[in-house]
Amino acid sequence: MKLALPDLISNSYFPALAAVELGFFRDEGIDVSLELMSPADKAFSALAAGEVDLVGAEAHAALAVFPQWRGVKLICALAQGMYWLLVMRSDIAGKRGDLDCVRGRRIGAAPWVELGLQRLLIEAGIDPMRDGVRIGPIPGSLQLKVNTGVMAAQALAEGRIDGFWANAMGAEIAVRRGVGTVVLDVRRDGVTPAFDYTFAALAAASRLLASRPDAIAAARRAIVAAHAALKRDVMLAEAVGRRIFPSEQAALITELVRRDLPFYSASIAPHAVASLNRFAREVGLLKDDGASADILAG
Repeated sequence: MKLALPDLISNSYFPALAAVELGFFRDEGIDVSLELMSPADKAFSALAAGEVDLVGAEAHAALAVFPQWRGVKLICALAQGMYWLLVMRSDIAGKRGDLDCVRGRRIGAAPWVELGLQRLLIEAGIDPMRDGVRIGPIPGSLQLKVNTGVMAAQALAEGRIDGFWANAMGAEIAVRRGVGTVVLDVRRDGVTPAFDYTFAALAAASRLLASRPDAIAAARRAIVAAHAALKRDVMLAEAVGRRIFPSEQAALITELVRRDLPFYSASIAPHAVASLNRFAREVGLLKDDGASADILAG
């Protein structure tokens, strides 16, 4: 089986990487390989075409390819809450939580990821069009094999953007290089309702659920096992990082995973489904709410 991720050198979907690299899928009798497919809609397009079997990505991006949740199921959460951070160039960053510094600025964000920032700004009283906030992909980031967080940090260092909305790996690189400052971390700064806009999810096409329900259940167990293993021994993250990441990012991943451990739960609660539907409606991805039974696998 093939598992597609829109960002590989990242903490965002790390439980899926760990489930593969630490053998938890194998323990469940499933041979899974990883595929980098960026941005998320390309991964979901490959899922629809039968080119991959599983996708680990932002849950709402499934709607880019599967309208009204038809043909796709969310197997479990990889982590709880919207997981991107707003990082601004150090010389223009405001105080933590002060979003006014985005006015008139260029913010790099991947397709589908940017919807979370746009909605968050509107909730904060900032209209991107009126206030000159230019949110869009980083030049060169729309190629299929791109790790967007790492690319965002590099683009910030080169002055091609004023800030970015991306994963904690990109944020950590920018901060450690002295070029970026974290202005907002939704999950840790207690930002509501943005926390519940979306979450990292493991998804499969409905046809897999129909043909191989055992594989769906096994995949969920593999993610649960990865969560539990990382909570018992977070240093396992370093072993995974050394196998997959360049040395700079491999040295960072253990601390990033340590910070994410409180959000490692595979459950998808009814309120998470309701909030996901509401966000998808607000950003124009969904017309009518899907019931939990239509969205979740089992």
